[in-house]
Amino acid sequence: SLLSDQNPSEMDALCPSPPGPSRPQRHYERIGERRGTSFCQTLIHLLKGNIGTGLLGLPLAVKNAGLVLGPVSLLCMGVIAVHCMRLLVKCSHHLSAKMNRPSLTYGEAVQYGMENVSWLRRHSQWGKQTVNLFLIITQLGFCCVYFVFLSDNIKQVVEAANTTTFSCHMNYTNQTQVLVQSFDSRLYMLCFLPAIILLVFTPNLKYLAPLSLVANLVMTASLILIYIYSLTNITYPINLPKVGRAKDYPLFFGTAIFAFEGIGVVLPLENKMQRPQSFIPVLYLGMGIVTFLYISLGTIGYMCFGEHIGGSITLNLPNCWTYQAVKLLYSFGIFITFALQFYVPAEILIPPVLARVSERWEKAVDLLLRTVLVIFTC
Repeated sequence: SLLSDQNPSEMDALCPSPPGPSRPQRHYERIGERRGTSFCQTLIHLLKGNIGTGLLGLPLAVKNAGLVLGPVSLLCMGVIAVHCMRLLVKCSHHLSAKMNRPSLTYGEAVQYGMENVSWLRRHSQWGKQTVNLFLIITQLGFCCVYFVFLSDNIKQVVEAANTTTFSCHMNYTNQTQVLVQSFDSRLYMLCFLPAIILLVFTPNLKYLAPLSLVANLVMTASLILIYIYSLTNITYPINLPKVGRAKDYPLFFGTAIFAFEGIGVVLPLENKMQRPQSFIPVLYLGMGIVTFLYISLGTIGYMCFGEHIGGSITLNLPNCWTYQAVKLLYSFGIFITFALQFYVPAEILIPPVLARVSERWEKAVDLLLRTVLVIFTC
């Protein structure tokens, strides 16, 4: 199968071959080379992989948990997420050195870890395939959500274009006013399809860094506008529940877990660094910024809109061009993030197939598989 072919066997793990491009996939998984990503490029990708659509839903998550319990829970989840990411990287380093391998994927880390336990050794391939399957489902699921987010936000801006003004007022209706009949959201998805296909043709994270930087800048600008509007429209006194209802806490937990969507890109980013040993500082800095954004936007957004907060804070923004631009800017950032989230399942699924075809057809098959995967998420 795609998940098992060309993977090292138990004998390969116990008697590893010398490091080097011994497999066709080695070039695909290279690390520590001049062509790898720098400290800043890796930081940009890490931020891009964690700041997505989930951030905009955190004010509603804080509402479900409470004004005090929500931020405290987000902080605890951020600390646990960073700790788990650090453990993941350390395990990868330890197993790489032990198995004489320059880098490991998620599945390989599980496989070699299980081979160190006698009663799990015979199931190591099963463990690898399971982890790869979960990663594929999770990351392609994020890509599906991005398609929906892009189509719905652009559709909303287009439909409200005739009634959008330059006057911004508080909007408690939970939605942008729509007065013009427009196309189905699925048609907007089809419009995005060619552009996203071209975007995922980029085979190396290094070449995505400039676009990720631009996406980070425009998303930063849109978040600044959201912060300014939310901070300037908080009504006092604040009479919001400090602790939410127990039955609503699972809703908070689900939204918050979805927001921490960057765990799947940790090892691919670390594997592609010029100096992988510098990844831990990148992780601490990047996730520190991400956790601060999660807590602050979730709290401020809830304080501003209170019980009227929508599923995405953009739904509460006024129907004026300033805040319609926020949706456009954030949509561009999500468009670029698609390529980063797509990189993980592509790294799992494509190399085993390329190992089966002749070198002459490798490029064509690579592009064809990327196209098919994007169409599947659409």
